[in-house]
Amino acid sequence: MNETMFRLDGKVALITGAATGIGQSISVALASQGADIVISDISEMSLDETAEKIEKYNHKIYKAGIDVRNLEQIKKGINGVLAEFGRIDILVNNAGINRPAMGLDIIESDWDDLFNTNVKGGFFMSQAAAPLMIENKWGRIIFISSQAGLIGIPGQSTYCSSKGAVIQLARTLGLEWAKYSITVNTVAPTVVETNLNRERLKNPEFRKFIIDKIPSGKLATKEDMAAAVVYLASEEAGMVNCTTLLVDGGYTAW
Repeated sequence: MNETMFRLDGKVALITGAATGIGQSISVALASQGADIVISDISEMSLDETAEKIEKYNHKIYKAGIDVRNLEQIKKGINGVLAEFGRIDILVNNAGINRPAMGLDIIESDWDDLFNTNVKGGFFMSQAAAPLMIENKWGRIIFISSQAGLIGIPGQSTYCSSKGAVIQLARTLGLEWAKYSITVNTVAPTVVETNLNRERLKNPEFRKFIIDKIPSGKLATKEDMAAAVVYLASEEAGMVNCTTLLVDGGYTAW
């Protein structure tokens, strides 16, 4: 295998939800492959830890406070990146939330917040970044969906619906923008122990339920997800478009 495969030297990558968890690991992995990094999250979340982890790779780091639910913040954030770098080559729509509840217990505000964050935010981030990619005739847009976008999980009807919408959104945008050498794909993780679900995983019954569903017999790691993103962001993945890369240890093969 060519040692220079999957290198991202000279590229600028913007990652939303980059303060912790999968977003942080993606940011570090993209930097390790040579990209300059824009890390973004809501104002309540500090990006200092992520920036510190990236610094050893000696690439440019830019912090952008973007709440993806807020279109004005998206516009301001993208303009800031444009002023700093003049381009965006890779966009990773990682920002997401989950509020588990049974169907009879879901309230409207939680439904709206999940869709505004998980679906609407990623769409308008993509809409804002795409013209810069079109101008350069190259781009990679990667949504972090979930295995929950392909299967049903009791107590997760809102989350499953939003992640399924993300998969369809990526397929459609990938069709529209392929002629500009832009690919749009999703990475669909199985359960990863992050702030999103750490408390639920402390429940031995829930943890056993999940691990028993994964043929490999273990939870995925943040680094597993980051490696998938690096591949989809690379030149070598130029013919991979409108697809969902499942990183689930075989969970959805049942």
